[in-house]
Amino acid sequence: MTFDDNARIDSSKVRRRSGGRTAAYGAGGGGLLLIGLFILSQVTGVDLTGLVQGGQGTTGGGGSTQSEQLTGCETGADANASVDCRMAGAADSLSGYWNVEAASLGISSYRDPEFFLFDQATSTGCGDATSAVGPFYCPPDTAIYIDTAFYDDLRSKYGASGGPLAEMYVVAHEWGHHIQNLTGVLSRSQDGQTGPTSNGVRVELQADCYAGAWVQGASRTDGTYGEPLLEPVTDAQIADALSAASAVGDDRIQGTTANSESWTHGSSEQRQKWFTTGYQGGPTACDTFAVATP
Repeated sequence: MTFDDNARIDSSKVRRRSGGRTAAYGAGGGGLLLIGLFILSQVTGVDLTGLVQGGQGTTGGGGSTQSEQLTGCETGADANASVDCRMAGAADSLSGYWNVEAASLGISSYRDPEFFLFDQATSTGCGDATSAVGPFYCPPDTAIYIDTAFYDDLRSKYGASGGPLAEMYVVAHEWGHHIQNLTGVLSRSQDGQTGPTSNGVRVELQADCYAGAWVQGASRTDGTYGEPLLEPVTDAQIADALSAASAVGDDRIQGTTANSESWTHGSSEQRQKWFTTGYQGGPTACDTFAVATP
């Protein structure tokens, strides 16, 4: 999607991390830490067991991590020109959208996630993460972490067509995991099961569905300053988002066949299907747990 060049953006919702890796965090750092293989690898399907360094550890030592507000991200024109500012614009829009729509999912007290951009590595409440992890949501921190270099990989390594909406789809998917954290659904994936009908796959597909729901409503959603931020979406931009969803399907990334029991995120077809379901029906259409085969 394209931002209205003249729209004012609240960039305070996104901060950039510096300082690299610091401490290792153990399982005691948060009850949802051991979601492990599939929740903290939201987009790439990468095994993130290494985030938990031995399953033990403390919150001290190893250096310091600092964060600072983004600068030069004040308008829609800035968001159209810069990926960092685009992340800020997406966060402002997602905040406005979910402040309205969260109640439809039974969330009585909505709050935004924190949102950090980082380069190469960072320390989180889920452990030390590197860029190889891909974008992820850390439940103990209630925070989204993205190294925007991933968007180059999305095109060059995973074969997505790219484009601004493909990038913002990733943000909206991770924001969807935050919504699941608030509804209590996220914890259902802790059963350790995998496969096309597993709770883990249902959680991932629901986050795709929530992303599609936001895309449908984004051009009518006001940002912090009380004005819409995004122009109406085009068919070509929807195609870019669907390309990104397909590129990170389990069958594409793992090279597995249909209905593989190793799936953790869903097939390319499933991910596109549920994005489209959200786009057409809104967030209340996203109950991936209510169907026999998502």
